[in-house]
Amino acid sequence: MVAQPKALIAAEIAEKYGRSLVTVRRWMTSDAWPAPLPQKRGRWLEFDADAVEQAYRENFGRDTTTVGDPDELLTPAQISEYTGLAPGTVRADISRGRFGDPDDDAHGVRRWKRSTVDAKMAERRPRRR
Repeated sequence: MVAQPKALIAAEIAEKYGRSLVTVRRWMTSDAWPAPLPQKRGRWLEFDADAVEQAYRENFGRDTTTVGDPDELLTPAQISEYTGLAPGTVRADISRGRFGDPDDDAHGVRRWKRSTVDAKMAERRPRRR
C-alpha cells in the first residue's frame, strides 16, 4: 500500500504557522505557492504538507532552523530581517514602546536580545483585514 502524502487545508496551515486564515489565503495567490492536490476536503483545497513547508521557509516566513543565540543583540534593522517585519513597522513599534526598553544602549545604538524580540513577537496581535 502506498502512503498518501500528508495534506493540509488552509485552516490547518494557518494554525500550524500561527498566521490568520486571511494571510494564508493571500499566500495562496502567490506564484511561489504549491499547486493544490487533486482531491478536496469538503470545499477546501488540499496541499502537500512538505511543499507547503518548503514554500513557507523560502518565501513567507523565517527559517526557524537557524534561530541563533537567544542572548544575541539585534539592532532595529536586524530585528526587521529576523522577524520579517518591514523596517518601518519595527521603527514604529519601537517608538510606541512595543519592544520595551533596549537591552543594550551602548554608544547610542539601541539593541534588543533575540529572546526579548521572540517574546514580543509572541505577544503581537495578528494582522487583521
